[in-house]
Amino acid sequence: MSRYSAAEIEPKWQKVWDDAGLFRAERDPSRPKYYVLEMFPYPSGRIHIGHVRNYTMGDVVARYKRSTGHNVLHPMGFDAFGMPAENAAMANGGHPKDWTYSNIDTMVAQMKPLGFSLDWTRMFATCDPEYYGQQQALFLDFLEKGLVYRKNAVVNWDPVDMTVLANEQVENGRGWRSGALVERRELTQWFFKISDHAEDLLESLDGLDDWPAKVKLMQANWIGKSRGLQFAFGLIDAPEGFDRVEVYTTRPDTLMGASFVGISPDHPLAKHLEARDPEVAAFCADARQGGTTAESIETAEKKGYDTGLRVRHPFDTAWELPVYIANFILMDYGTGAIFGCPAHDQRDLDFCIKYSLPVIEVFRPEGAHAPVSIPDWEFDHNPVYVGQELIEFDGEREPEATYFKITKSAYVPLKSQDVQYVRGFAGDPFQTGEQAIEAAIAFCEANGVGQGVTRFRLRDWGLSRQRYWGCPIPVVHCPDCGVVPEKKENLPIELPDDVSFDIPGNPLDRHPTWRDCACPSCGGAARRETDTMDTFVDSSWYFARFTAPRADTPTVMEDAKYWMNVDQYIGGIEHAILHLLYARFFARAMHICGHLPSTANEPFDALFTQGMVTHAIYQSEGGNSRPVYHYPEEVELKDGRAYLKDGGREVTIIPSAKMSKSKNNVVDPVQIIADYGADTARWFVLSDSPPERDVEWTAAGAEAAARHLARVHRIAAEIAESDAPADGKEDAALLREMHKAIRDVTLGVESFGFNASIARLYAFTATLQKSQAGAGAKREAAKVLAQLMSPMTPHLAEECWHLLGGEGLVASAPWPQADEAMLVEDSVTMPVQVNGKRRAEITVPRDMPADEVEKLALAADNVIRALDGAQPRKIIVVPGRIVNVVA
Repeated sequence: MSRYSAAEIEPKWQKVWDDAGLFRAERDPSRPKYYVLEMFPYPSGRIHIGHVRNYTMGDVVARYKRSTGHNVLHPMGFDAFGMPAENAAMANGGHPKDWTYSNIDTMVAQMKPLGFSLDWTRMFATCDPEYYGQQQALFLDFLEKGLVYRKNAVVNWDPVDMTVLANEQVENGRGWRSGALVERRELTQWFFKISDHAEDLLESLDGLDDWPAKVKLMQANWIGKSRGLQFAFGLIDAPEGFDRVEVYTTRPDTLMGASFVGISPDHPLAKHLEARDPEVAAFCADARQGGTTAESIETAEKKGYDTGLRVRHPFDTAWELPVYIANFILMDYGTGAIFGCPAHDQRDLDFCIKYSLPVIEVFRPEGAHAPVSIPDWEFDHNPVYVGQELIEFDGEREPEATYFKITKSAYVPLKSQDVQYVRGFAGDPFQTGEQAIEAAIAFCEANGVGQGVTRFRLRDWGLSRQRYWGCPIPVVHCPDCGVVPEKKENLPIELPDDVSFDIPGNPLDRHPTWRDCACPSCGGAARRETDTMDTFVDSSWYFARFTAPRADTPTVMEDAKYWMNVDQYIGGIEHAILHLLYARFFARAMHICGHLPSTANEPFDALFTQGMVTHAIYQSEGGNSRPVYHYPEEVELKDGRAYLKDGGREVTIIPSAKMSKSKNNVVDPVQIIADYGADTARWFVLSDSPPERDVEWTAAGAEAAARHLARVHRIAAEIAESDAPADGKEDAALLREMHKAIRDVTLGVESFGFNASIARLYAFTATLQKSQAGAGAKREAAKVLAQLMSPMTPHLAEECWHLLGGEGLVASAPWPQADEAMLVEDSVTMPVQVNGKRRAEITVPRDMPADEVEKLALAADNVIRALDGAQPRKIIVVPGRIVNVVA
């Protein structure tokens, strides 16, 4: 009998699949299609076991759907543009293209031995000119349809990398790669008009029934629909050309608590003052050193500059408010101006404390005494009541506002019904929460003070990046014609290879033979756009390109109609907002431009966000007290402690941390395959935890998985050689368990409960091994076991299928069907309680009469001992459930 050898089995079956072209996807209208896609990786160098978990989940779905008769599209590609490649070129010399394609080759070489059922013929990288040339064609189509435009905008500028950063690339006010303090700069940028689709993007979330609720909530909050009031404060003694300050607020119910008006450093009024006053200019320059993200603004010190200007309150001309330039106000949020209500907003309160501005109460708890004043800023004696905007509970909006009493040490929540207004408009009391906001809007509209407006937090998507390694924007700048789109017949506009990174900044700016060109319109001298596209653009339509990856147009409608939508999309929760939002926008834009059917406006029918694979960190102290991190393969574990294999020195264990290359706690699948085989890696990452939760990789867990797979192989080999005679009772019992396993494993796979499916397979394997059934029944059950395991451990399943005489390939065999008749139990096990305590169990025919059940229950040894000669006063039989004996 042959032994299980993953090193021999796995390459053999991979070659068989490849030779048969088993996983090539071809359009076939006679079969239902199924498109499964994992978020494609960045080619950073090597994959780790976390990638294996993600792709194995997709592979289980793809293999299962193929066995249920679906025509499956399961592609793979690489999100290959971006700053890491340029940083590598700057650090190590060489070219970003060489670094990127070398890494892709390495990662493909790591992935193929894992046996994924991928159609490798469709593979592409976003840095392939064939791909980004079609992206340029999309840009031109979007430009023609008014979906992309150019304007001046304040952006996050990294002064070291010398490029614009997206908000998510700014961490604690610093560039995510360089670590430099980010500045706010005004540049001419290209933008996608995603804000035009805000309402549709928000409302359509309700139809995404197979998306996680938390992801839909995150998207809804990012889009940020709000109802508020837009109005103006009249300026007193204003500079020429400025007579008012427009404000949008979502809390008009606090307007009677206004203490100051704040404007952005980039507000037109601030710029006017900046040009004429060096002190204002210095303040604005300092304010622009901060980033534009909500996080950076929230955590930064709040700074203001009193312009000396004053405005009148719209309800009291004698009530004047100072105008401050403030570093926490952004020009592209609302109108770039706010009114501060410190009694009911923590940020405004901090600002007013710093600049000794008044705090005016608008509402207070029911039954509170005199109006609040804060002459000495002593909170313990003079509480301030802060009204927060609506907050989230379990994904649902609370119907009313929540208010907080601030003390020095705590926020004390107050029920909204316990709040009363003490400074309503014209003395009128308002209700609380949304009712108060709507009442305030209605009052202001009735009195000619502004109007109710619905706004969205979502801003247009700035796509310009000042770097080389990205998709060139296909326009030229002509001194006579202006901005001119490139002709499609000239696409792709390829990146030049002869660039260097020895000087900071964008190499395209200093590449005259690439930069200087002829105008597509007049033929005169012109300059190419040297900005390249945000890499989010590259990943916002790749799912559509996979339907026709070699086409000379972005998509082929016939293929797009057949393959779209993606039936199952799988990826990390970290991409829950921007990537998915941008992809949803791109699908709509591509439909408008004729590249996708309208049915693909929501491109992902179902979404699954998987957990991470974690691993302990092994750390020792290095020079200058800096920690040194050791790879798992460098460490030996003994009695819960870790020692270096080289030298035996003990190292510190930091348990269960996210895998990180910087901490060296990554597990290389190549080493796992060498040690245990690909199927072991696949089995383990699916078996130990629900797929939406984190799973910790341990050597002991991998060894246990490998032992189980060897056991399955041994059982299959023994059954293949068995000639045991049939046994009616044992055969029936085994086949009944087989059909239960089919039902349970199928339910697990269909619901992403892969760990539950594997737990059921463990149990069925044990049943099969212990069964005394004849060779025929055991062979049938073992073949079904191979089929049920094939999505998770495809190589072992093929080998067992072959040993057992299965026809063809198990990868092509139809999925087994559970016989409903075999799932009906003929008998039932019932607990027997005596005076409320469980004393015994009896197994009886399901249709046994109650009086017969009573006799068997009273005859059980443990029941007899519990009664100890006493006579039962009452016996209650709940058919099929329980027997209660009252003595």
